[in-house]
Amino acid sequence: MQGVLTGFAVIAVVIAVGYVLGLRGHLGPQGREVLTKLAFHVASPALLFTTLATADLSVVFSSRLLVTALSTAAVAGVFVAVGVVRGWGVGRTTIGALCSGYVNSGNLGIPIAVYVLGDASLVAPVLLFQLVLVTPVAVTLLDLSGGGGRGPLWRVLLTPLRNPIALGSLAGVAVAASGLRIPDAVMDPVTLIGNMSVPAVLLAFGISLCGSTMPMRGVERRPVLLAVALKTVGQPAVAWALASGVFGLRGAQLLDVVVTSALPAAQNLYTYASTYGVGERLARDAILVSTVVSVPVLVGVAAVLG
Repeated sequence: MQGVLTGFAVIAVVIAVGYVLGLRGHLGPQGREVLTKLAFHVASPALLFTTLATADLSVVFSSRLLVTALSTAAVAGVFVAVGVVRGWGVGRTTIGALCSGYVNSGNLGIPIAVYVLGDASLVAPVLLFQLVLVTPVAVTLLDLSGGGGRGPLWRVLLTPLRNPIALGSLAGVAVAASGLRIPDAVMDPVTLIGNMSVPAVLLAFGISLCGSTMPMRGVERRPVLLAVALKTVGQPAVAWALASGVFGLRGAQLLDVVVTSALPAAQNLYTYASTYGVGERLARDAILVSTVVSVPVLVGVAAVLG
């Protein structure tokens, strides 16, 4: 239980600092926007590159990853289906689908993997899947839905290569696959820049809470409720059913996949929403509520399966 509480405590403190900064106006009226742009265009690509460049890509071909991929696709598919019926739009539906299945595998998943599962590397398959496949696909959809797809076909096809998040992920995978060792003189400054990503995202999220109304109100109430329900209940339930019923996972392996699936929506999703100017309220509320709700869910999963 210590890992769950420690992970949430770290996130809560940094978000609270961001809230105070926004409340007092120390970073000025453009503080949140600057932090968001810093994270999206510089720090996050650097973090993704350094993470993936040294990763063991063999973890991609594991049954645990397949469970994660299928459970993510299932809950995201449900949100997309509802979004199409309700006419929520491509950009807004993409953000909601991400909030339904894109877990906080980094700044929350790693400490929970260490303290609850006993091995930080167990979160690597989820991290790789989200960075290599989900993120490039999602940001490409957001690019295209914002008008980035207007123009010749070649420009549409090259959309992922014009996005810093996708570029950082793909470059890291290329380095890992080639076995190339980047000199420390090059990697160290990139690592230093990447270390700004998580704090910048959390601080920007905290600033965004200043002057905000209570979550799950207004036009975003139904999308937020759907995303939170899918993320905190639907995804871990689907992961448990697939892992135990289809792949025959038991014991520690079953605990691993269910715990990682029960993690809340990642804070960097708010960065994507803010950068593209779509679904910001949806992302902010879904992240906040899923983070709160996931605490008892994670504790319960650890108690039952641990």
